[in-house]
Amino acid sequence: MVTPLARLLYGGFSIGLEAPLDNDWTSCGEQARRLSGRLPGEPDLQRHAELAQLADRLGFRALWVRDVPLYDPAFGDAAQVFEVFAYLGYLSGITRDILLGAAAVVLPIREALLTLKSASSVQRLSGDRLLLGVASGDRPVEYPLFGRDFEGRGQAFRQQVETLKDGGRSRLPDGLELLPRPPSPLPLLVAGLAQQTPAWIGAHMDGCLAYPGAPADHQRRVAAWRAVAGDKPYASFIHLDLAEDRSEPLQRFHFGARTGRDALIEELTTLKAIGVDHIGLQFRCNQRPLDETLHEIAECVLPHFHLQSPED
Repeated sequence: MVTPLARLLYGGFSIGLEAPLDNDWTSCGEQARRLSGRLPGEPDLQRHAELAQLADRLGFRALWVRDVPLYDPAFGDAAQVFEVFAYLGYLSGITRDILLGAAAVVLPIREALLTLKSASSVQRLSGDRLLLGVASGDRPVEYPLFGRDFEGRGQAFRQQVETLKDGGRSRLPDGLELLPRPPSPLPLLVAGLAQQTPAWIGAHMDGCLAYPGAPADHQRRVAAWRAVAGDKPYASFIHLDLAEDRSEPLQRFHFGARTGRDALIEELTTLKAIGVDHIGLQFRCNQRPLDETLHEIAECVLPHFHLQSPED
């Protein structure tokens, strides 16, 4: 069986999506949010299943979801709202091929064995499609509410990683085993440094989930990652507003850009050339209907980068 990481890397570069599949950060989206009574930063999820299935059919390589346990108005972002493992399990049942990524599970506020069981369950139920992004968390308000120490999150992260890596054997007495066994080792991709040294991260993690940035940012980060992790995958994200005019030049904004598809292809080609292995596109700033946008990218952008899956 081809592992999730091998599928992510097949062809040398791949393109995925980041949930929620919504364009609620536009002026029209904000107006709709107010009319519906949703909280600031709370996406409209009426079409999430339909759009996830469309992304699967169109050939996007991965669908990433975030782990935001509690809504904090100070951050103004509720992510995709659903509990991360419950949502990944649901998505595994309504899609067939697309990889399912967590970007990223906040390990120190969770119970290690239950995290392992949840991740192993999603891995088995999805047919080995889980990419488990992990992090130490950056929202101090959550830690006391879960009875965890914010200052000690670095050590807790290391202990959780050990449990995930050894299938819980270091935590279980003789005679006990945690089921289900995942069909392949859980691939761990780290967001940030998780309070660890770069050397530790490079040795213990299977991939990197980097913050969005311009190519120059990624060039520096890729070099730093390769120095400690070799050829392990480097992935990041772009907040994208895809213009109708294919020739509209790229205009950067925080974490992303507005651009026509020609400049988008050029940007992705540059990222591939400097060593980025995967880009997830996020559409909350996108002005156009999402199904229209997904079709254009699938028909006119993906063929420049995606080979057929090794399983096809």
